[in-house]
Amino acid sequence: MQDLSRRNVLLGMSALAGTSLVGCSEADHPVPEIKGLIQPKFEAVREAFASNYARGFDVGSAVCVTHNDEIVVDLHAGWTDEARTQPWQANTIVNVFSSTKPMTALCALLLADRGELKFDDPVAKYWPEFAANGKADVKVSHLMSHMSGLSTWAKQIEPEVLYDWEKATSLLADQAPLWEPGTASGYHAITQGFLVGEVVRRVSGKSLGEFFASELAEPMGADFFIGTPAEQHARIADIIPAESQPVVEFFVSFFQPELFGRTLGNPDLDMHAVNSNEWREAEIPAANGHGSARGAALVQSVMSHGGSFQGKQIISEAGARVALETQTDGTDLVLGIPLKHGMGYGLQLANIEQRSPGAFFWYGAGGSMVMNDIDNRMTATFVMNQMLPGLTMTERTNVILDAVYESLG
Repeated sequence: MQDLSRRNVLLGMSALAGTSLVGCSEADHPVPEIKGLIQPKFEAVREAFASNYARGFDVGSAVCVTHNDEIVVDLHAGWTDEARTQPWQANTIVNVFSSTKPMTALCALLLADRGELKFDDPVAKYWPEFAANGKADVKVSHLMSHMSGLSTWAKQIEPEVLYDWEKATSLLADQAPLWEPGTASGYHAITQGFLVGEVVRRVSGKSLGEFFASELAEPMGADFFIGTPAEQHARIADIIPAESQPVVEFFVSFFQPELFGRTLGNPDLDMHAVNSNEWREAEIPAANGHGSARGAALVQSVMSHGGSFQGKQIISEAGARVALETQTDGTDLVLGIPLKHGMGYGLQLANIEQRSPGAFFWYGAGGSMVMNDIDNRMTATFVMNQMLPGLTMTERTNVILDAVYESLG
């Protein structure tokens, strides 16, 4: 196994445990003023949101819930900086890491719904260069469900490659798969955004960030960017990396060593780099979306509300339900845990009780969340700047989701 920085190994911890090792179990931290709107029926969500501050989990964060065509929760609290000098505002945006993936998936689902893209087609139909090195039969659906065998680049890359779309995508097009495509999932932590994004670009003629803005964010009035313009940077909250914990060796033993190390350690990214202008302005559609909880919820609510939200029809209900079609259900070759994928979304994950058959989700490293539930016509999103160890759910997102479903009855 290649050398791993301690921070990269820690990113996988909560994928196993579903809990955090950061913060305190007792309510011994001050709770900042919680601002925003909430309907009385959902008061349990405010209590859960506050409890995460009481236990020392959060510095600054926001939560939004939509239900039955309404925004029923839209709360924010805390600070945008580690020194706690700048209050988190209603218009604060933040990097949500892999909670960007549902935004990218929705772009592809929208093109498919319009008949411009077919998931059963080979990727090479839209991106001919991709057929190189045994990938002629890789399907678009394989990209959407982490089954293409391209969970990382074949050779170690420098972080700067992430800021060079042509370089990042051409390297992936040239290389051979790391396992037989279509046989199993292997978490495409960074590469999925470039892969799906290039297909979207070839089909639409727009970069992924441009397509997302023009077809989704702007029509929905959603404050969310994939490739954040410089004029928006002043309101971005700084990411605060998770503290290292002395349990690395224990958790590494649970993962498949080679693919976990190769995927999560390539490139070996200093987490402080995500606060740079280069990271913020680049289009890294699996990892660098910047938005508010409200912005994320507005976009994703079309998926839980039959293709429309607040009178704006974006995708057909049938097109939205494609996300629920199982693509793979087994042990993920990178994470080493059971993971069930739909079309671009997760359907079931180890240690997560599936609360509804119509639920589909994704989480971002450190703790952000997108949860859609088409049966309950509900979307819940959470964004924050204090990262906790974990690629998937954390204790704080679990308590928020528990409160949401308690409120729904």
